[in-house]
Amino acid sequence: MSTPKNASSQTPTVQVIERMFTLMDVLAAREEPVSLKEISERTGLHPSTAHRILNDLATGRFIERPAAGTYRLGMRLLELGNLVKSRLNVRDAALEPMRELHKQIQQPVSLSIRQGDEIIYIERAYSERSGMQVVRAIGERAPLHLTSVGKLFLAADDPQQVRAYASRTGLTGQTKNSITQLAALEKEIGQVRQTGLARDDEELELGVRCMAAGISDDQGKLVAGLSISAPSSRLDEAWSGKLQAVAEEISKGLGYKSAGPR
Repeated sequence: MSTPKNASSQTPTVQVIERMFTLMDVLAAREEPVSLKEISERTGLHPSTAHRILNDLATGRFIERPAAGTYRLGMRLLELGNLVKSRLNVRDAALEPMRELHKQIQQPVSLSIRQGDEIIYIERAYSERSGMQVVRAIGERAPLHLTSVGKLFLAADDPQQVRAYASRTGLTGQTKNSITQLAALEKEIGQVRQTGLARDDEELELGVRCMAAGISDDQGKLVAGLSISAPSSRLDEAWSGKLQAVAEEISKGLGYKSAGPR
């Protein structure tokens, strides 16, 4: 029986791709251009083989040759990386992890972002079994200083920005538990900076308590907050670890790389 035309070419094609990845990994490990000799030594490829593949990559602008016999990663990779980054959506990254967290705790889980001096709820995982009578609808807004997610964003601001926020908003309260004094707010967000967790103790709505953890992008910038809401008597502090783990999972989905344990 004769061998199909494309059967013999399958292995070489995979091998070439594997070699391309190996070459690019070597270049990625160095900030300065790398010589063909060093590339050959570090990859185990014959110089003529490495040279041929590098030339093909240079044709596609994946590799650049700043000087004769030297190579570095090309601008095409940056263009593709920016394209991927632009398509990363915090809501898309968060949806499934949010639903899984909700299944575990049976309480509403919300995703919020900052817009000016407010947060806006952009997604939630919720069911009637939670026992919650009040759940903020997607698209609703709330002041930063009265919400757990809002406090995460204030904690990411510097002291001058926090004071400016207090001056603009007057720190208006909505319940008897609302923080309406700058000193109390500064103390609260100081704790948020230390723990990475923020809380709302019936400050926005009586009978409802919340805890929140931040979601960061590939640059380490806080872009959203993940929060659990529950009737005051049902909020379990043991949920905080799960909440932080899910927030970190979503952050990693956006390209964030953790600095490791503190």
